[in-house]
Amino acid sequence: MKGSVARAATAPRTARWATAAAASTVLLAGCAAGASGGAPGDGASGGGGTVRAADALCSADSERSMRGAWLTTVRNIDWPSEPGLPAQEQQAELDAYLDDAVAMGLNAVFLHVRPTADAVYASDKEPWARYLTGAQGGDPGYDPLEYAVAQAHARGLEMHAWFNPYRVGLQDPDIENLVDGHPVKQNPEWLVDYGTEAYMDPGNPEVREWVTGVITDVVERYDIDGVHFDDFFYPYPKDGEEFDDDASWEAHGDGFDDRGDWRRDNVDRLMADVHGAIQETKPWVTFGVSPFGIWRNDSTDSSGSPSSGLQSYDAQYADTRTWIREGSVDYVAPQLYWERGFDTADYEALTDWWADEVEGTGVDLYIGQAAYRLGEDGWTGDDALSVQLDYSGESEQVGGDIYFSIKSMRDNPDAVDHLLGGHYAAPALPPRTDSGEEEARVGTVPGVAAEAGDHGVEVSWEAAEGARFYAVYALPAGAAEAGDETACEALTPDNLVGLTGGTALTDTGAGDDTVYAVTALDDYRAQGPVGEIADPRG
Repeated sequence: MKGSVARAATAPRTARWATAAAASTVLLAGCAAGASGGAPGDGASGGGGTVRAADALCSADSERSMRGAWLTTVRNIDWPSEPGLPAQEQQAELDAYLDDAVAMGLNAVFLHVRPTADAVYASDKEPWARYLTGAQGGDPGYDPLEYAVAQAHARGLEMHAWFNPYRVGLQDPDIENLVDGHPVKQNPEWLVDYGTEAYMDPGNPEVREWVTGVITDVVERYDIDGVHFDDFFYPYPKDGEEFDDDASWEAHGDGFDDRGDWRRDNVDRLMADVHGAIQETKPWVTFGVSPFGIWRNDSTDSSGSPSSGLQSYDAQYADTRTWIREGSVDYVAPQLYWERGFDTADYEALTDWWADEVEGTGVDLYIGQAAYRLGEDGWTGDDALSVQLDYSGESEQVGGDIYFSIKSMRDNPDAVDHLLGGHYAAPALPPRTDSGEEEARVGTVPGVAAEAGDHGVEVSWEAAEGARFYAVYALPAGAAEAGDETACEALTPDNLVGLTGGTALTDTGAGDDTVYAVTALDDYRAQGPVGEIADPRG
């Protein structure tokens, strides 16, 4: 994530950790009468306070929103807090961040798993990242990504694996301390020095094949929810430095008169290759990118944005527009790290530009939010993040937000509280992936029961085949008796207690007259129907 460069631009129902506030009243689509053929509400009482309202009460699909945060490993920015911690301390720190994510009302974490052509996971392709133990190749004694996925899912959080495709690191200490098994030590022709940094050469087809293989390996072996790239493609320009790719240009540049066009084509090919490999392996795993917030300025290209900052198309050879139009990505999350009204790159104008770019394409749009700027001039109020969402949240094309970074969110609780009091007053299900089918691949959740206890109402259920997550709703007491459609319409974000990967969840803010429904989300995050409603009063 390019913080400094990006900036310069040269109680209705809540998850019980949020403050109470009014929330959306959007009703569910696809409400239907029970398949049993009986009259609405004719279901018989079941044991343990469970009411079978209908064989298929409704096909639920609550309002969706991406609410994510980047969890950075490079330079130990977020996690681990320092290299060399014992495995249990690293796990405890990671658990705390995941707990924080839930408390912040988030539903996704983007974990930095390949910061410098190395691995924050067990790999026979690339060495362990030095940010774990202090030495590249040092085994931390456990598999951080495997642990992170399991712990995130248990909390109802998506876990996205964040990769840097080309960056190898700084000359000192990264390049000077590469272990013998590092891919660029084995293939020195892949490396291009660039001032104090070094990158894998995007113009070398072997690099593209290698990177695609590394990512495919992770997708195959880990139950991740997404693959994510940030804004590091060709390096950001530096005065007096040239990216010396003469050898690959001479070897592979046939057919291109302009080296810039060739460089963009190199990146375009990688994006298409990675997306294709994911689709062939696990099509429910999303692939997206968070590019620099300006594609091109309208002073350079009449179809560009009304801005005057660095242009990622020209500076990094990142043609995000092509990826959107060709479907090489499932979503884009441009880093709009500027405030509303900023002359060089106005947040509102850029939100509108990106919304126009994705409209009608099937590519989702999330906004990269600058939590790291909290406390700076123009970002000092408790509403500094909320005021950004006040604008972009009204756009039909904007499907959510990702914050850089989660540590900055943790360090600014007042700004998070402001979000929880308004935009995040109610939980949100994560966006659906494009499954090519409208119906969920999971049925009703069996054995739903609710029992009042000293700390709230514990809702439990049996595992449903094919379920990835479960959504728990607290409904008005008369929902089942009033009829199927009434209960279906009550499954709104207002009534969503929370999301979990387990088979139990406690509603610590339960009312006296509530009943509970549980739905399952499949791998594509499509939501199945409700079949049983549980009454804690028996």
